[in-house]
Amino acid sequence: MDSKARRFNMTVTMEKLLEYKILPRLMMLVMTVMYIRCLEWALNLPDISTQQASLISVVTGAMTGAFAVWLSSER
Repeated sequence: MDSKARRFNMTVTMEKLLEYKILPRLMMLVMTVMYIRCLEWALNLPDISTQQASLISVVTGAMTGAFAVWLSSER
């Protein structure tokens, strides 16, 4: 395969990745899974400290913000 055909194939592939918004959706999926894992960790603790509760609060706030940004960009 010559370089011109390879460049064309890469261009088509990148256009499809951007068109279907695969990377933002994959990132949102990974963030959601990690958020659920953090919640599972916190719920399995016998006695949660204020620092641990603060961590869960910060993660929840970050997830809410990321979800809002992602929804507003999905037009």
